[in-house]
Amino acid sequence: MTRRYFGTDGIRGTVGEPPITADFVLKLGWAMGRVLSRHTGRKSRAKVLIGKDTRISGYMFESALEAGLSAAGVDVSLLGPMPTPGIAYLTRTFRADAGIVISASHNPFQDNGIKFFSAEGVKLADAVEEEIEAELEQPLSTVAPAALGKALRISDAAGRYIEFCKSTVPDRLTLEGLKVVLDCAHGATYHIAPSVLRELGAEVSLIGVDPDGLNINQGVGSTHPDALRAAVIERGADLGMALDGDGDRVILVDAEGHEVDGDDILYLIARDRCARDLLGGGVVGTLMSNFGLAAALEALGIPFERAKVGDRYVMERLAANGWQLGGESSGHIVCGHVQSTGDGIVSALQVLAIMVRESSSLSGLLKGFEKAPQALVNVRLTSDVDNEALLANEQVRHAVASVEAELGDEGRVLLRPSGTEPLIRVMVEGRPHFDVDALARRIADDIEGQMAR
Repeated sequence: MTRRYFGTDGIRGTVGEPPITADFVLKLGWAMGRVLSRHTGRKSRAKVLIGKDTRISGYMFESALEAGLSAAGVDVSLLGPMPTPGIAYLTRTFRADAGIVISASHNPFQDNGIKFFSAEGVKLADAVEEEIEAELEQPLSTVAPAALGKALRISDAAGRYIEFCKSTVPDRLTLEGLKVVLDCAHGATYHIAPSVLRELGAEVSLIGVDPDGLNINQGVGSTHPDALRAAVIERGADLGMALDGDGDRVILVDAEGHEVDGDDILYLIARDRCARDLLGGGVVGTLMSNFGLAAALEALGIPFERAKVGDRYVMERLAANGWQLGGESSGHIVCGHVQSTGDGIVSALQVLAIMVRESSSLSGLLKGFEKAPQALVNVRLTSDVDNEALLANEQVRHAVASVEAELGDEGRVLLRPSGTEPLIRVMVEGRPHFDVDALARRIADDIEGQMAR
C-alpha cells in the first residue's frame, strides 16, 4: 500500500499547511482511536498518552488530538512537554495502549509532526499505520455521549522520567567532580536533563533552557553545536552535552571543544559493553556511519551492520538480529538494554558512566579511534522538483561517478533524500589526503545546477 501521510518518522510538515493542520490532526486522533479500539481487546476504553515538545503549535495539536481521540471513545492522559523517549517509557509504565508525540524533532518551530508509539514503546508497525491511513478516508463519527473518552493530566510525568534516566546507570555511580555544559535546544528536555545530571552529582551550567514556543533548535542543540563548543571552552568544563528539540539525539563536546558525534558514542558504548561481556551481539549503524567506526568495531571482533538511514530501520535490524545497540551519526542512539527507542539523555549517561569507571576524560576515551574525514552538504529542493528524478539525472549521476572514480577504494559517496525535510543529502567520505568538502560541494553544485534548468 502506498502511504499518503506517514513517512519514516510519523507525519511531519509546516504548521498550517496540509496535513499539519488542526482539522487533519483532530481526524488523525479519531482514526488512531478507532484503530486502537479494534485492537486492544479490553473491556474498558483504550488509553493513550500524549506528550509534546515546546513549539507554540503544540498547544493546538494537543487539543485537536484530545478531541479526536475522545470522539472515538479513547481516554487520554496528557504529559505536557516531554522528550520523545520519555513518552515511550511512560507509555510502557502506564500500561497505555499507545503514546503520541507532538514534535518535529530537530526542525525549526514552524514545523511540527505527529508520531506514535505502540504499547511496547516502539514505533507502530507498518500495518497499523496503513490501517490508520485507511480510517482517515472514512467520515468522522462520534461515539455515544456515555462512551466518550475522558482526559486527565499526569502531573508527575517529569519526575517519573528523571528517575528512569538515573536508573540506567549503576546505583552507586556519582558524577561528582564533573563539570558539564548542557544545551537543551530550548526543547522538551529543558526541565528534565538538568535535574538528571545534578541529582547524579555533576556541576551543570546551562544553555538552551528558556523555551518561548518560537526558539526551539534556534542556534542551539545537537544540530547547532557551536554555542556549546564555545561555552565548554569558556567555562572550563570537562565536556558539553547537546540534545535536540525532542531529546532523542545527543552530541557531546570534549574539554577542547571537539565534537563527539553518534559514531563516537556508539564506539565508546560498544567497546565498554564488549569488554564487560554485556554487549549481547553486534552493532547496527546506517549508510551514513563512518567507515572508521566499522573498522574499529571489526578490530574488536564486534559485528557491524548498516541499515538504511532512520531510527525505524536501525530498530528493525536490531530486532532481526537480536542485538541491543545501534544508532546514527546524528546522535540518535538506541541502548536497547535499558530503553526501547533512541534516548539522548540515557545515551549520554552511558558515556559519562564510562568516563567515571575509567577515570578518563572524553578525549582520552577516544584516543586511537580514527574516523575517515566526512563531508555532508544539504541541498534544499524547490517545491517543483522530484527528488527521485533528480537523483536519476544523467548529469548528477556523472558527477557522482567522477568523484567515486577519484576516491577509488579509499572513500565513498552517498546521495539520499531526507525523510523529514525537502533536502538531498550529499555525503563524501575519504582518506585524509582527499579534500572531501570540495568533492561534496562539487556534487552539490551539479545538483543545484540541474534544479535551476
